[in-house]
Amino acid sequence: MFQKAKGRDLDLIIETLVYLQAEGRRLARIECERVGVSPTQLNVIMLLDQIEALTCSELGRRLATQNSTVTGIVDRMVDAGLVKREQSQEDRRIWHIRLTERGSQIARQVDVAPWAILRRAINAMEPSEQKQLFKLLRGLAGEVAVQIEKANGSKREKA
Repeated sequence: MFQKAKGRDLDLIIETLVYLQAEGRRLARIECERVGVSPTQLNVIMLLDQIEALTCSELGRRLATQNSTVTGIVDRMVDAGLVKREQSQEDRRIWHIRLTERGSQIARQVDVAPWAILRRAINAMEPSEQKQLFKLLRGLAGEVAVQIEKANGSKREKA
C-alpha cells in the first residue's frame, strides 16, 4: 500500500500545482492584453479552436461554471464578433457555439498561450508518463469535485 503524502512532500505537490496555475494565468493575461480579449474569452476561443463546436452546457462543463454564467460569456463574445450561435439541425432546442473568422484569427495569433507551453511540456514526456499523468490529474480533479460538493452541501445545510 502507498503511503499518503504529508508534510513537506504534500506541500511540494501543492506548491507545484499552484505554480502551474499562477504561471498559466500570468501568461494568459499577457496574451489576452495583446489580442484584446479577457482570460475567459481566450479559454473559450482555445477550446473552440481545438473542438470546433460546443453546446452551452458542454462549454459550462469544460469551464466548470454554471449555464447562466456561460450564457453571459457567450453573449459578450457574440457581441464582440468572436463566436456565433448555430441552431442544431437534429434538435432545434440545442445551440452550438462556434468561432467566427475573427475568433479563429485570434486563436492563430496566440503564440505563448499556457496551453501551448503545457502541450510542449507534456509532449516531451514519455507516452507512459503522459497516461499516468492524465490518470492522476483526472483522479485529483474528481476528488476536488467531491470536496467542493461536500463544502457546498455543508454550506446549504447551515443556511
